[in-house]
Amino acid sequence: MPTPKNLVIVESPAKAKTIERFLGADFKVLSSYGHIRDLKKRNINIDSGTFEPEYEIPADKAKVVSELRAHAKKAQTIWLASDEDREGEAISWHLSEVLGLDPERTRRIVFHEITKPAILAAIENPRTIDMDLVNAQQARRVLDRLVGFKVSPVLWKRVRPSLSAGRVQSVAVRLIVEREREVAAHKLETSFRVVATFLANGHEIKAELGQRLRNADEVNQLLAACQGATFAIADVQTKPLRRTPAAPFTTSTLQQEAAHKLGFAVAQTMRIAQKLYESGQITYMRTDSVNLSSLCIGASRKAIEEMMGERYVKSRRYTTKSKGAQEAHEAIRPTYMERQTIEGTPQERKLYELIWKRTIASQMADAELEKTTATIAVEGLPHTFTAAGEVVKFDGFLRVYRPTQAEEATDETAESRLLPPLAVGQTLHREEITATERFSQRPPRYNEASLVRKLEELGIGRPSTYAPTISTIQDRGYVVREDREGDEKAYAVITLAADNAILATTATMRYGSERGKLFPTDTGTVVNDFLFEHFPDIMDYNFTADVEKRFDDIAEGDAEWTHVMRDFYDGFEPQVARAMADKSERRVGERELGVDPATGRTVFAKIGRFGPMVQIGTIDDEEKPRFAQLHDGQSIETISLDEALELFKLPRTLGQHEGETYGVGIGRFGPYVVCGKLYASIPKETDPLTIALDEAVELIRAKREAQASRHIKHFDEEPELEIVGGRFGPYIVYKGANYHLSKAQQAVATELSLEDCMAVVNSQEGRPIRKGGARKTATRKTASRR
Repeated sequence: MPTPKNLVIVESPAKAKTIERFLGADFKVLSSYGHIRDLKKRNINIDSGTFEPEYEIPADKAKVVSELRAHAKKAQTIWLASDEDREGEAISWHLSEVLGLDPERTRRIVFHEITKPAILAAIENPRTIDMDLVNAQQARRVLDRLVGFKVSPVLWKRVRPSLSAGRVQSVAVRLIVEREREVAAHKLETSFRVVATFLANGHEIKAELGQRLRNADEVNQLLAACQGATFAIADVQTKPLRRTPAAPFTTSTLQQEAAHKLGFAVAQTMRIAQKLYESGQITYMRTDSVNLSSLCIGASRKAIEEMMGERYVKSRRYTTKSKGAQEAHEAIRPTYMERQTIEGTPQERKLYELIWKRTIASQMADAELEKTTATIAVEGLPHTFTAAGEVVKFDGFLRVYRPTQAEEATDETAESRLLPPLAVGQTLHREEITATERFSQRPPRYNEASLVRKLEELGIGRPSTYAPTISTIQDRGYVVREDREGDEKAYAVITLAADNAILATTATMRYGSERGKLFPTDTGTVVNDFLFEHFPDIMDYNFTADVEKRFDDIAEGDAEWTHVMRDFYDGFEPQVARAMADKSERRVGERELGVDPATGRTVFAKIGRFGPMVQIGTIDDEEKPRFAQLHDGQSIETISLDEALELFKLPRTLGQHEGETYGVGIGRFGPYVVCGKLYASIPKETDPLTIALDEAVELIRAKREAQASRHIKHFDEEPELEIVGGRFGPYIVYKGANYHLSKAQQAVATELSLEDCMAVVNSQEGRPIRKGGARKTATRKTASRR
């Protein structure tokens, strides 16, 4: 087979497979599998004078580079087709540098959708590598490396080892820490919401009192005055309303909407969107542009006319406000507007449908509604009740979200609530008035989507950085994403019944429950406070946003990237030196709680090597300090002396059962029960301070049974070989290494002979699953793709 004249290099194998279908036999499409070159990992590798980075080809990319180089030598023309953003431009530049490509036979092409017309149009309109975009990417990479490698050693010295800092990540943590402190400072206030039910012309009307009442006394006074009062319509107003569809999706709005409507995490949304893009279903998914191409607007018009009629069409052009949006030419949209659904996983289909609806709705007519507001006066009282209703006169774009009345893309609900015909002066029959106690809401904690929205609002980060930022702060242990149940809280309900009786009852509600919210850990809080004190520029929202603008200036050719680096570094380096030279004796985040009455020694809460802990005594005392880990839900910021002393009640002995001693303790991975050399974790719902002996016996028994079931088969003639059970089925352990069994072998694991097992070991010699410990959570083949 002759060598193709053209070599196209893209970033991912999935994209390569899709594009190869559109090009003829003269084209060979290969993948670089992302970056083929990056900054060296171990050292800073940036010249402090010129800021020139020192790159290397990672060991796992050597084979890819070799293959690309061999094909590039044979091809007449090389087409660099990485993504159209700064990161993609940098990948093309690295490819050109590493492969030694001849500029005369190298072309740079970009496209924001993987369709045949888009690919062929890109081939017809090649360009050269845009070094302004490359330098903007280099500037971001270098600045982030400087922050990480300069600040992290300060954290190791002043807080604890293995910590790290990041420019955007640290600001994101600050947002979450500050919100947590707002929540802690919130003072609970109560009020009563009053709702009345009336009858008018045989129709039931619900109306709400125009103000909240402060306490039960005010409620009782109102209800007593209403017992014999007359209720009449004081005013009726009807006015038309129009609802306009939301703009097409950008990266951040897609992440927010997918979180709200589909429950997707930000990183999950981006993974699914990447697959949809690479398979040619949607346009490029990293963009802050809301613009739609003329082709899309025309295709949308045609699809709307065919599905719903011409009245539903209203073509719109949206304008992007973000300065950096010029590098991403279009919003996230389907590549073919006539395609309402696609084949794929359930998650892919759901996300595609979300994108399709948002795009098609943006090109549809406004929804026309009529809102009626009735004011109900109470005889002898200044208070009024208000009833509101609305009806959809023309559903417009709402039709996309439901066949009749629908949920708007901006998450409003457009339910038809039509009031009956009402006239001023008309008397209403009062049925029931209910006053329900309500509690003031604490400031809402961030979830992933609302954090993205806040970062975007502050101008911090760009479409390509939101998901990695949120993943990083969780991976580093600075933030956790959790569900919390909140507290059971009693509230009062006072009702004026239809027979004029006033009834007072009490109900309970769950107050403060959280789902998928971001909470700062003690480590995250301590690191945040330290960085805020010693590196105020890095933690300043305006400064961080200004850095992003400077990157935009570099991308547009309005600034020299090394000058931007110099401006930053000249202010940053002295801060590093001052923080490193600080000789404060007390460790950062350490909090003195008081004195232990039993020993007279000082008690501290602090961040230890393995996380938040409390400590009795200091290293200067004659007796060694004692340490205890904090329990879930406890914080070094709020723990009291009494709560800290409770933690030192562990370890303790529970007693004996059948001649064996049982105890309870707490370690790095939480509380446990112990019997001899066997340990079993205590479930979260069980308090280690109150666990009983019989509960401990049951936990140890279950642990013994689990261990026994794990040891499937051993061989007396070869004691170092054993068949054991694992998460993914049976496997062989031999001399500290684990060896994979096929599905067929796993099915008959108990029947395998020593010879069978040794044959498996010998066939995998030199490549066991892992030395020592349990099997990896992915097979070798899967792991190699990551």
